[in-house]
Amino acid sequence: MKKSFTLAVTGASGVQYGMRLLQVLAQHSLSVFCVMSDASRVVLRTEYHPEFPLHNEQARGFLASLCHQSFDSVTFVDNDDWFSCIASGSAAPDTMVVCPCSMGTLSAIATGASNSLHERAADVVIKERGNLILVPREAPLSTIHLRHMLMLSELGVCMLPASPSFYSNPECIDDLVDTVVQRILDQMKVDISLVKRWGENDGR
Repeated sequence: MKKSFTLAVTGASGVQYGMRLLQVLAQHSLSVFCVMSDASRVVLRTEYHPEFPLHNEQARGFLASLCHQSFDSVTFVDNDDWFSCIASGSAAPDTMVVCPCSMGTLSAIATGASNSLHERAADVVIKERGNLILVPREAPLSTIHLRHMLMLSELGVCMLPASPSFYSNPECIDDLVDTVVQRILDQMKVDISLVKRWGENDGR
């Protein structure tokens, strides 16, 4: 069976990370179930593109035109589609990324709230002992945030803050974004290289 992944994009700043990850996975024809929160649509129109579609049926064509590539391997899922496979442990992918992960989503996942599909999908991955990767982008972090992160880390959830690295000598914002996306891909166990790794071609 072909491996598939779940990607949730929530309403934190830093949607560029999530959209770049989606673009790279689609470039390699990897199967992705993408669910976007209502709040993420606001951030997408603010940070990513002012005309980003509000409805899933328009998202594939819009992204294909914007990125000049196919997104045919991506299934865009409504956040209230409880019949989606990602809502059930019997069918959901065993690897899920929440990128970016808002503190509201982090709290809901940590407490098992499951009030929306993306929260339920994360809950499914935890209960099925799968690979859940959360990419928070918030500063400063409150004690509440840190406690929720610790709770989830103790359950085996990967906490991967959106902290760009600089040792690859990034020349633009897109390069910085790729330093984070590379770390996400590594945690997903996807063999795709976007940036120079530490010690590569260092001249020694």
